[in-house]
Amino acid sequence: MKHLNKLFAVICLIVGLSSQAQDQNNPWALTFGVNAVDTRISAAASLEDQISQYFNAKDNWNILPSVSYLKVSKYVGNNISFGVTGSVNKIKRFVNKREGSSLDYIVTNPGDLTYYGADAIIKYSMMNLIGSKVIDPSIHIGGGYTFMGDASAGTVNGGLGLTFWFTEQVGLSLESTYKHSFDDTRTPNVDIASHMQHFAGLTFKFGGKDTDGDGIYDRDDACPEVAGLKQFNGCPDTDADGIQDSADECPTVFGLAALNGCPDTDGDGIADKDDACPEVAGLKALNGCPDADGDGVADKDDKCVTVAGPKENAGCPWPDTDGDGVLDKDDKCIDVKGTVANSGCPEVSEEVIKKLNAYAKTILFNSGKSTFKAQTIPVLQSIVAILKEYPYSRFLIEGHTDSDGSNEMNQTLSENRAHAVENYLIENGIAADRLKHTGFGETKPVATNKTAKGKAMNRRTEISLIKE
Repeated sequence: MKHLNKLFAVICLIVGLSSQAQDQNNPWALTFGVNAVDTRISAAASLEDQISQYFNAKDNWNILPSVSYLKVSKYVGNNISFGVTGSVNKIKRFVNKREGSSLDYIVTNPGDLTYYGADAIIKYSMMNLIGSKVIDPSIHIGGGYTFMGDASAGTVNGGLGLTFWFTEQVGLSLESTYKHSFDDTRTPNVDIASHMQHFAGLTFKFGGKDTDGDGIYDRDDACPEVAGLKQFNGCPDTDADGIQDSADECPTVFGLAALNGCPDTDGDGIADKDDACPEVAGLKALNGCPDADGDGVADKDDKCVTVAGPKENAGCPWPDTDGDGVLDKDDKCIDVKGTVANSGCPEVSEEVIKKLNAYAKTILFNSGKSTFKAQTIPVLQSIVAILKEYPYSRFLIEGHTDSDGSNEMNQTLSENRAHAVENYLIENGIAADRLKHTGFGETKPVATNKTAKGKAMNRRTEISLIKE
């Protein structure tokens, strides 16, 4: 037994150094158990006799009542594995033919011959051929070297095996090997008789690498660094929603397949991550927010949730402060009723123009100049007041003279006087872009220039509405 212990230690060392790569997932296997040596097979005269004596363990088999063999093997691909076996036994039953007879055999004790075997085999598994994951039949061939007492010789081996796998990595192995010796005179301690060796033991497969410990070997694991699920080839599904993390847009939150693994709390068909209002069902066009009044403005942004209004006014209807039918946004005179045609401002009527001109005609200038006489200032103030009532209307100020003096002088004087009126109005709050001025000299008289009264009427200013 001390020899077997040494052999066991050597094989364990080999396994320890080599356990990195029986099948593709667990390429290494270690088998240990008991073996039986039967020398009758080579002494039998017929195949029938060999078969009938195959299981005659009581008369023919030599068995040690302890662990007596150890095998280590490695899967090399295509259902083939290569193994090395070491075995030990005691030969107390040696079978030979009885001299002078072709039927009788004699079993003798050759003196407790110590048996050692070292064999290498190439095994072919037929488990895939029969489509089983439990029953694993096999055939093997190989060779080795056998020591039996003082004799030793090489053998050519072949046999059959059968393994029952309890789990993916643990099984019960049964094996029978015929060892043919070319030095077979069947004399103990002189040569090695051809014989059968039977093995029964436990097999442990190992060497498979599972970095993330998820029970899926790295070679089959699409995510070898992260523990995952078998249905996803070893990749994780953190939120357990049936969608693996790599395809899940919300891997940490349980979600829907239709939304690539993301939740939809309000059930509006928009994933919470894309939903601006995830707690309230809404419209896709508004990023998942509701629109109670249907005005296209999300309720969260709508200042008038129950009344439709334009987006430009935060979802509220535009007001019409002065009630003139022109919305404030288009009304140039928000606080004064006007007309649609005049952008919400009041229209300048003929009566107003007449009133303006009634004032304008009473503007008095110093003789031959464009400066005002003092009594004219109240008149100008009245004109300012009227123009302020129509803040978006534009006016033309015209200057006119009588016929005294040259045409050139009168033209210049009329322009200067019209300009003087324009300047006064601007200085008193009328916007410059609302006013224009021009002079007509003596070309547009309204009365005769032959009388003093007529000339006085011709020396005037007029105000007209500029219509665009």
